[in-house]
Amino acid sequence: MNPQLRGHFERELHDSREAEARGELAAAWRFLERAHILSQAYAGPHLRVHGAMFAFAWRRRDWREWRGQWPRLLLAAPGSWTGRAPRGNTGGANVGLFTPMAIPEDLQEWLREAPASPSRRLR
Repeated sequence: MNPQLRGHFERELHDSREAEARGELAAAWRFLERAHILSQAYAGPHLRVHGAMFAFAWRRRDWREWRGQWPRLLLAAPGSWTGRAPRGNTGGANVGLFTPMAIPEDLQEWLREAPASPSRRLR
């Protein structure tokens, strides 16, 4: 992940923590989803986002989401390494593990500016 994309990724995670601290739970989750989209081609950041989603679900006592993050934690790194992470998937238990989704325009721009290496491209 190049430094510019890493900065956008870290900002989304930071904004999620800040929104949760203010009690804005829907916004906090949305920032995690955005960080997920940015991280999909990179095993470490991808796994980190699923860890954050898992922890968020635990703190909120959202057992459906918490259970749904278990397989995602196991598949995040291999999905990134193999390029099989579904493009645009927001990473929550409310969407299929392999369901591609539309990417918000601002994130598309950031991803275009920081293409993944050939072995880690999004499909």
